[in-house]
Amino acid sequence: MEDKIDNTLAYYYHKRNEILNFINTNDCLVPDQIIEKGEELAVLEYKITALQIAKEN
Repeated sequence: MEDKIDNTLAYYYHKRNEILNFINTNDCLVPDQIIEKGEELAVLEYKITALQIAKEN
């Protein structure tokens, strides 16, 4: 079970880095794009936190 958690965490870390790179490398984002990516990032952070807690238990 822990392998699945580790694989999922790796995937979510990768997706988080993609979003952060997208935001940091684009200098012409409109507010809607920033909000959308922020919401996606918040969901990923929630999932990452939940998986880290599950891994500890």
